[in-house]
Amino acid sequence: MHHASRSWVQFAAVLLLLPLVAACEQEDETSSPAARQVRSVVIEKRQAAEVLTLTGRIEAEDEVPLAFRISGRVLENNGKLGARVASGDLVARLESQNEENQLRADSAALAAAEAQYNQARGHYERQSTLFRQGWATRAAYELAEKGLRTAASQVEAAQARLNAAEDLLGFTELRADQDGVYTAVGPAAGEVVQAGQMIVRVARQDGRDAVFDVPAQVIRSAPANPEITVSLADDPSVTVRGRVREVAPQADPVTRTFEVKVSLETPPEAMRLGATVNGTMQTAEAPVIEIPAAALTRSNRQPAVWVVDPAAFTVSLRPIEIDRHGEYLVAVSGGLETGDIVVTAGVQALHEGQKVRLIGSQP
Repeated sequence: MHHASRSWVQFAAVLLLLPLVAACEQEDETSSPAARQVRSVVIEKRQAAEVLTLTGRIEAEDEVPLAFRISGRVLENNGKLGARVASGDLVARLESQNEENQLRADSAALAAAEAQYNQARGHYERQSTLFRQGWATRAAYELAEKGLRTAASQVEAAQARLNAAEDLLGFTELRADQDGVYTAVGPAAGEVVQAGQMIVRVARQDGRDAVFDVPAQVIRSAPANPEITVSLADDPSVTVRGRVREVAPQADPVTRTFEVKVSLETPPEAMRLGATVNGTMQTAEAPVIEIPAAALTRSNRQPAVWVVDPAAFTVSLRPIEIDRHGEYLVAVSGGLETGDIVVTAGVQALHEGQKVRLIGSQP
């Protein structure tokens, strides 16, 4: 009877201790939770380059507008768009009746001046002989000498007027000064034109440019002396390499873009003047940090990521600056450095200071 009573007391004590043990176990479990498994990535910078494609056109490397030096009525214009022209070929002609009449008048004036000169020279020679022989006075001799000089000056003036008339007659013909192709044709026969007005435009055959309208930010990010791959828009298999030859010093006032001329290396025949082309360029490479888009979370309405302390294996929230978003990757411009460990999966279930276990790098 005494033994049974002792057993009952021990059993009751065990029952009283069970809640305390359970509470202690629960307290230990709460204070030391198991480390959460997470996936992570070690930050590293890599070289990134962007390929840029722009649409442009083929133009002549050197185009020259041809114009008459004098005003007049166009008698003929032989220019035909796209036709070839050789140096010295007659391009256009003005009506030349006035210039021909002026030439005839100046030619006659020269003949009259020469006749007067011959007469003055004969008179001078006679007076010179008489003066040496003592039959003429010095005054008569000097007067004859003066008349000779005046006649000689009149001949020179008449010759100059004749030369100018010949030049004017020559200016009624417009000739090509180089081999090339007509890229523009101006006034036709019958039209009255002014001196300097474009009659035709000739493009030199041995040089072609690909011309593009480029935004300012692209010019700033372009590498020095970039190589451009130019291809026909309607036939991408026709390609040629080129180098930037000229960048416009001022932006277009409407489009705010800069005209860039790309000199082509032995352009294929298919790239004719006026053809539409695509130019592909690789922008300057710069180190960039990219992280998976799934690693992003927010802190105070700003983008942030969970960064792992490599010694304590705890996480902390760090704000970052984003350069650009992609569907799977995000380019980071600030907040992360090479060697940082960033959580890439399970970011929504973490809290500040929580212990983690990196999948694949911890036992």
